[in-house]
This record gives sequence, structure tokens and C-alpha cells, in this order.
Amino acid sequence: MNKLKTIGLSALAGSLAVATASNAVEYSLTGDAYVVYSTEDSVASENASGKHFAADMDLYANASTELDNGFTVSFFQGINTNSTMAVTTAQVTLGMGSLGTLQLNEDGGSKANAIDDVMPNAMQETWDRVADVNSTNPSFFGASSAQGSVDYRIPTQEIGGLTINLAATYDPNTGEESSNASSGGISTSVPGTAYVLQLSAMGLEVGLGQENIDNGAGLTAGSDEENTTGYIKYAMGPISIGYQEAYSNNRHAAGTEGADEEAEFWGLKYSQDGIALSYAESEYSTAAVSNTAASSVQELEAIQASYTMGSMTIMASLSEGSNIATTAGDNYEETSIAVNFAF
Repeated sequence: MNKLKTIGLSALAGSLAVATASNAVEYSLTGDAYVVYSTEDSVASENASGKHFAADMDLYANASTELDNGFTVSFFQGINTNSTMAVTTAQVTLGMGSLGTLQLNEDGGSKANAIDDVMPNAMQETWDRVADVNSTNPSFFGASSAQGSVDYRIPTQEIGGLTINLAATYDPNTGEESSNASSGGISTSVPGTAYVLQLSAMGLEVGLGQENIDNGAGLTAGSDEENTTGYIKYAMGPISIGYQEAYSNNRHAAGTEGADEEAEFWGLKYSQDGIALSYAESEYSTAAVSNTAASSVQELEAIQASYTMGSMTIMASLSEGSNIATTAGDNYEETSIAVNFAF
């Protein structure tokens, strides 16, 4: 009887080993610790002025496996460990070889949102750490369809030295994260779609994006919204330069007319031997609506530098802004010194 048990257990262990080998899953856990000292001076807000130390610590979990038909499945999750654990980004990707890629953007990660601001920088975007710009962020393109959406991306095409990438995004409920798989859906659905085309050759890259949001689906006011962006970047040796514009035909913002939004970016970067230096500017404004005047132009600029040595990067930034949140006379300055440790 004991011998039979031994034989049975050995056979079971063998079958499990075969199953594991044919469905092997690769796991990895990485992270970084971003420590910064900054001084801020805001004309409008006492809370946005002062000096402080801060730490931003994140973990990144990756898992991937290959299916029997050759397709691949991968999972990525970014976790912010500051004080309270919180998911900051998560995607599930199905790689279908020559058929392309499907990606579920649970929280961030859509191709449209990835080109919201692609200007070269040595540390961060011009708007990244500036207080009071949440409602006037110039990188508005793709934000609505970044969560709870699905991307389809064609395989990268190479034609006569030209590289072509094309992606389409569908979001059944724009501006919202995906529902929990066991909790059911959300009663009010405002669908949206986005398309991104990227072309590159000989150091030159051109990108175009269009996002459409059906704000009229069951809402009490408004009509469809259309967002567009376009950029051009060129890199030659250690020098890279870029220019980008974004426009939102935001008709739902005030009755049926809405306040259209405009944004403009440009950046210049030098990078070699672990050293990077950059200068960038951005502008944001809203157009006039009926008797409402056009907003003041929010202007942001940043001079940045970084040095990478192994897993450590030392960064510094001097940022200035005027008419923050499109409020005339609301000026802002910030100086930051940061160290990032990757592990």
C-alpha cells in the first residue's frame, strides 16, 4: 500500500512538473526611491510656498508567460508605497505576434496618454511638480481614455528605412478606472476612442493623435469633445529637440459651446556619458466663450540637469511659471535637487 502511494505521488509530481514547464511564468520585482529637496515660492498660495524634503518610493511588479499557441501574456503593476500602498498604474498585455498587441489599461498606460508631452527633458516635464496646475495641465491629450481602456497596436512596420507604429484605443467609460471584475459595471457610460500614428526615420520622429469623447451619451449637458495633438522630434548625436501642439474642442465645458483649450510645448536636450542638460517651455490657455473672455496664458519653463552613475541618478531643476492656473499675476518658482535610486 505504501509502495502504491509512493508510485502515485511520483507520477503526480511528474505531471505537475511538465505542466509547470509548459506554462512557465517569469516574475520580477523592481523599484526606485526618489528623494528630493525643494523650495517653492507661489504668489497665490501660502500652502504652495516653503521648503521641504520628500521621498517617493515605488515598486514595479512584472509577470509574463507564453501560451501554447505562441501568444504571450504579461502583467505590469506600479505601486506607490508612500504612507498608504496605492496602485498608480497597471496593464495586462496580450502579444499576438504578427497580429499585433492588445493591452488592457486598468490604470494608465494607453498609447494616447503616452504622447501627452514627449518633449526632451533631463528630469521631468515643465508642469510635473508645479502646484495648482491640475485643472490647467497642458498635457491633457489622452487623459480621458487612459484608464479602463483597451489598446490595439499593430506590429512595428519597417518600410524602406521608415518605422511605422499605429495604435487605436477604446474606452467604454472615459475618465474612470476599470471596474472590479466581480463588482459589475458603472451605470453612466461615456465612451471614447483615440488613435495614434508615429513615424520615424534617420533621427526624425513625427507623431499625430486624435481623441474623441461622446459627452452627449446620457449626460444632461454637452456634446462631443475632440482632442488632437501633433509633435516632431529630431535627434542627432547627443542633441535632441522637439516641438508639440495640442488642441481640445471642448464644447461641453460651458453649455453647448464650451471653452476650447490650446497647449504648446518645446524642449532641447543634450545627453552624453551619463550627463543630461535640458531646457523646455510650455503654454496653456482657454479660448473665449460668449461673454467670457479668453484666459491668461499659463507659461512654464524649466532648466534641468542630471547625472547617472550605475543605479543612482542625481538631478536638479529650476522651474518658473507665470499666470498659474491661467490666473493673471499668479507666478511660481521652484528649485529642486533630487536623487533617484533604482533597485
